[in-house]
Amino acid sequence: MTPSITSTTSSTVATTATTATTATTATTATRGPRLVEPRGTLSAAVTDALRSHGAPAYRPGAVLTADPWGEDLQLALYLLYELHYRGFDGVDDDREWDPELLRLRQAMEARFLHALSTELSDAPRSVAEAFAPLLVEPLDSVGGLSRHLERKGELWQVREYAALRSLYHLKEADPHVWVIPRLRGRAKAAMAAIEYDEFGAGRPDRIHAQLFADLMEDLGLDPAYGRYLDQAPAPLLATVNLMSLFGLHRSHRGFLVGHFACVEVTSSPGSRRLAKAMRRCGAGPAAEHFYAEHVEADAVHEQVVRREVIGGLLADEPSLEADIAFGCAATVHLEDRLAEHIGAAWGEGRSALRTPLSARTREGAE
Repeated sequence: MTPSITSTTSSTVATTATTATTATTATTATRGPRLVEPRGTLSAAVTDALRSHGAPAYRPGAVLTADPWGEDLQLALYLLYELHYRGFDGVDDDREWDPELLRLRQAMEARFLHALSTELSDAPRSVAEAFAPLLVEPLDSVGGLSRHLERKGELWQVREYAALRSLYHLKEADPHVWVIPRLRGRAKAAMAAIEYDEFGAGRPDRIHAQLFADLMEDLGLDPAYGRYLDQAPAPLLATVNLMSLFGLHRSHRGFLVGHFACVEVTSSPGSRRLAKAMRRCGAGPAAEHFYAEHVEADAVHEQVVRREVIGGLLADEPSLEADIAFGCAATVHLEDRLAEHIGAAWGEGRSALRTPLSARTREGAE
């Protein structure tokens, strides 16, 4: 249900919250990435609320009429989800649990999930059926894009691909950690073991997010967290929002396990091709190493996630099988949408970003 911003109770709560947060902003405001410009009514309501420390102002029914795949709703969702990660520069940490922002987020999540469910009405309901195509024909995580980059991709396309993927890879594994407290036994132990690898097995320089930052530097990109949010189109935002949506809700634990398994199953072959693409384009040793690292690691992770994480979860909660299958199907669906967007842009010789990247300089900076 879309919250009314005119109710007396909501206004009183918002005023009280605003007074409290304004008083503490100087000491508790997050020094995260900067807020970006809105792309419509909903994202404007979110950015204005975050900048003013007030409640989001939007007309009733705005969410119900918003395009669930559009720039406005997907950016608004991304901004609200980011409060659970590193937040934004100048935005108080307490806004993470602001009741008005959460009500708006809940309404947009319902819109997003309804669109997904509608487009996936014929999706498999068994784990075996959902994963069978991925195991028989080892697709990568973005359809044929890694094949294109491996065989004939140009350096500017490799750089765009990295800038797009930075919104996930600079927080790699973070959304999936939320599922660990919601599992038990075999599934919990296996998931924790995989995440330990993702976070560098105790070595900060081996954290996969850091390895991707090193890749970005090799490509002359800015490795700052959230740097390319303003240039990221809605199809990319949707892929990241999916993980946050699944991760933040205990009721979606099956969805998240299905999503995570899909990523791990499809990662190794795609990473092998992308490592070759980096080498062929002369992207640099760190760029090639990021994907080479994932070829071996994710081949192991694939076996563990299918046998122990999924197997353990189904042993404990067999009723979640359809949710796991849906999580896999939703991941493939959104990655296909993203691949279609990128492929169409590149096929016409134009940028897949909302604004093209600056040219790479000799020093590797923009």
